[in-house]
Amino acid sequence: MAVAFSDLHTESGLKSLEEHLSGKSYISGETLTKDDVKVYAAVPSCPGGDFPNASKWHERVSSHLAASFPGKAAGVRIGGVGAPLAEVVSAGKPEAAAANEDDDDIDLFGEETEEEKKAAEEREAAKKASTKKKESGKSSVLMDVKPWDDETDMKKLEEAVRSVEMPGLLWGASKLVPVGYGIKKLQIMLAIVDDLVSVDALIEDHLLVEPANEYIQSCDIVAFNKI
Repeated sequence: MAVAFSDLHTESGLKSLEEHLSGKSYISGETLTKDDVKVYAAVPSCPGGDFPNASKWHERVSSHLAASFPGKAAGVRIGGVGAPLAEVVSAGKPEAAAANEDDDDIDLFGEETEEEKKAAEEREAAKKASTKKKESGKSSVLMDVKPWDDETDMKKLEEAVRSVEMPGLLWGASKLVPVGYGIKKLQIMLAIVDDLVSVDALIEDHLLVEPANEYIQSCDIVAFNKI
């Protein structure tokens, strides 16, 4: 079996199944496979409300088997007779069932075959490829940094601003802009990776705390644009 769980007669085994099925309809994703039939046979009964994911999965598989093989124990043979797995997963696909009509029934406790291992590896590779994180978005921000008064050393104020370093943050061009009474503010550009940098956190946790707040009285976001 491509996916292994501990004893599904126990609560810990059902918990592992519940966690595995989080966000999935079936054991291997959105399609019924022989892994579902194998695991279904190992679960003594519908898991119930304490295991909502496993319970919904059990009902899906049960409904599928009941519709495909009314009155017949399907998919597993443990010292008895069961419907061949090829018939279960190929229900509604006559050509696929015909191609697999000579397949053996599933032996729940049998060793995983090379074909099963290869299929599991291919599914895992496809899953990783499909879920590979896309490059995060970026934004351009224009920010005003205001000093305490006209005696604040603006050169040191800018040094304090640019001393803040973190992944996904890049400081850009800057200039001093008069605001009146001899006071100037620092207007500075910065580029950020959205998933890595929060401008609010940058201001609250870095620019308005020691030692930067010796020079910085407040910060305002003037413009925020997606790149």
